[in-house]
Amino acid sequence: MNNVWQLQDAKSKFSELVDRAIAQGTQIVTRRGKNAVVVMPFDEYKRLTGKREGFSDFLLASPFAGSEIQIDRDKSLPRSIEIEP
Repeated sequence: MNNVWQLQDAKSKFSELVDRAIAQGTQIVTRRGKNAVVVMPFDEYKRLTGKREGFSDFLLASPFAGSEIQIDRDKSLPRSIEIEP
């Protein structure tokens, strides 16, 4: 199963290129012997480029979001240490 196409073949057999991308996955098109572009199924493209959830989104999706839970933090200064030369 070869997934590398020369540009002229990709142009002349574009329907086949698209069909293979859907059925077999990513297809690579070369130009002048070098990889130029990738043809991939749209679902894979969406997965790769979709919005990623940030940390704030994660916290807002928490079951505790909007609750009246109170978290107190220790406000005392750090302990002192002695460093010998």
